Amino acid sequence: MNIWCISKYASPPKYGVGARIFYLAKEFVASGHKVVLLTSDSNHLAQYPSTESKYNFEEVDGVNFIWTKNKKYSKTASISRVLSWFDFEYSLFKLQRKDIVAPDVIIVSSLSLLSIVYGYFLKRKYRAKLILEIRDIWPLTLVEEGGVSKFHPLAVFLSLVEKFGYKKSDLIVGTMPRLDLHIKEILGKERPFFCSPLGFDETVMARREYLISKKILEGFPSGKLIVGYAGSMGISNNLDSFIKCIIELKDNDRVHFMLVGSGDKREQFEALLSGQDNVTFLDKIQPDFVPGFLNLCDVLYLSTHDSIVWKFGQSMNKVVEYMYSGKPIIASYSGYRSMLNEADSGVFVQPNNVSLLRSAIQKMINLPEKERIEMGLRGRQWIKQNRTYKKLAIEYLREIKLMNNFGEN
Repeated sequence: MNIWCISKYASPPKYGVGARIFYLAKEFVASGHKVVLLTSDSNHLAQYPSTESKYNFEEVDGVNFIWTKNKKYSKTASISRVLSWFDFEYSLFKLQRKDIVAPDVIIVSSLSLLSIVYGYFLKRKYRAKLILEIRDIWPLTLVEEGGVSKFHPLAVFLSLVEKFGYKKSDLIVGTMPRLDLHIKEILGKERPFFCSPLGFDETVMARREYLISKKILEGFPSGKLIVGYAGSMGISNNLDSFIKCIIELKDNDRVHFMLVGSGDKREQFEALLSGQDNVTFLDKIQPDFVPGFLNLCDVLYLSTHDSIVWKFGQSMNKVVEYMYSGKPIIASYSGYRSMLNEADSGVFVQPNNVSLLRSAIQKMINLPEKERIEMGLRGRQWIKQNRTYKKLAIEYLREIKLMNNFGEN
């Protein structure tokens, strides 16, 4: 098959954080298919080289990249970022396609959700099959966690684009397990759907697993059970209950808390915990060093808001990395449960409940070391069996073939 993948934020590892759709595309190529990946250099997670060319062509691991030069933005929540979406879409429609092999299948992977319009144009022009892949549910996330009114012009516009995409696609893919419920809520009927969750590239994870800096190593105290958190410390991360637990457990000399990352609330958290010797804040570290940090911890923590967004399931890279580290996980999460419960490698607690969270941390501290280690290793084994991009690509191609009737006699 000739597969076109369209995603504004689809950088290869050489320019920043390797994107999910890139790793899938690489596996599609390994299975004998041809892939064109259309993306943009306007990406806050990547650093593309400076160029005067509007359209840039290169091959990375067999994937034919076309990346466009677009309007840049400095803040992730800004009008400049939204304008960069429109600039990318304009670039797509102006792209000269005569020397590019025509697609049999088009995969539009959000965000930007707007690319579904170009995807539909290609579907009609080439009589190809169209797949819409949802990695974040917009505008629901914008409304429920961004605090934007559902009547805001941007939310209304995105809801129309979302509905258009669900109606016009031949297949809808969600990285969260129960997106099908959301689709039915929006359209009032079911549409062809399957879940293709987030995963990991085996080569990349093997290379990163034990990378660690001297500065990080020196920050870890000895003789303590380490509860770690790696990630942003902003409003959307809902860490307030965790911070309160750290305060309440200041007299427990068996446990030490390690937090790495940056964010709008980090200074506030550091001020609240100043003078306590049971917590250490480390500066934000490069993605390559995150697995090494996780490996030095004994228990890992993650949190979400108590939001209806999560009733359709979670789609977080952090869960994959946490489980791969082989450490038990405490998750403040009230949505549809997956992964941790399937692997029996952690516990869920209701968000914003300090008492329940403190109890969960204390139980993990008091758990015999052998049981705690076994719990974490169950998660590592499960993630390695179920979430490699090679396996996910095989499943994805199977669904495409079923949809397209490729391979039939």
